[in-house]
Amino acid sequence: MAAPRTIVDAEVAALAMISATLQADYAADELQWLGSPFAWIKTRPSRQVGTIGERLVAGWLAAKGFDVVRSPHSDADRLVNGHRAEVKFSTLWKSGIYKFQQLRDQNYDFAICLGVSPFDAHCWAIPKTELVGRWKRSIELGREVDGIQPQHGGADGRDTAWLTINPAAVGTWLGAFGGTLSVAARTLGRIAKR
Repeated sequence: MAAPRTIVDAEVAALAMISATLQADYAADELQWLGSPFAWIKTRPSRQVGTIGERLVAGWLAAKGFDVVRSPHSDADRLVNGHRAEVKFSTLWKSGIYKFQQLRDQNYDFAICLGVSPFDAHCWAIPKTELVGRWKRSIELGREVDGIQPQHGGADGRDTAWLTINPAAVGTWLGAFGGTLSVAARTLGRIAKR
């Protein structure tokens, strides 16, 4: 067995002490996910998290009887009963919100926004017209509209938006499109008729 390694450089030792004091701030974040069936997702690199979200949505919808296949076009992630769906995924942020990122004005019929908390999940199936209309209004007004705003600043930053949702205080307009998984599934049943 190898001998334990120690830090020799005084500057590195000082940095390690600062790191140890900061660790407590971040350990509290991890504790809320302790024992959660979704905790493993928080350990994955961000480039994998979106794919995990897509696969969760596809499996959940298939279990609910929807026909779900990978979209043959890059403008949508899945076809749900033949309708183009963009899937967005978020884990609950420390501030208690979900932030669905990289929304674009592409060729899809609706966005499925799935958020997971340590011991709960929320979902919204939002028609693209609803998202894009509010997004354009936020650009015109130069501020967030109904939780939607451009993701990046500047003239070139208008190609992507993000949607911020506090699951404890959902805006009225979103209520018709989900909240609980059951309501989102019913909404999808209406907007993705076979």
